[in-house]
Amino acid sequence: MTPGPRHGRRLAIPARTCILELMTESAVPRRRLPNSPFKVPAVPAQERFSVGDRVTHDVYGLGRVIGVTGDTSVDVDFGSRQERIPSPFSRMYRL
Repeated sequence: MTPGPRHGRRLAIPARTCILELMTESAVPRRRLPNSPFKVPAVPAQERFSVGDRVTHDVYGLGRVIGVTGDTSVDVDFGSRQERIPSPFSRMYRL
């Protein structure tokens, strides 16, 4: 009998691969059972901004939207600087 892996096959893992990378690649969201007593977490609707909207940002302060790139980012003029804020806009609010 030759020594080898327990289940008869070996995984080809690159030398510099982290175990967390392997786990996240194969991660699948859990299925929700229809008779579960727990509520499905609500996904908040993403806020939409348009050019000219006055906004406030937790880090940069007050500003005005000067450009919108679909649902991916918003360009905002904060007076002393202009910043591109990526989606989700968790730190920015419309006034």
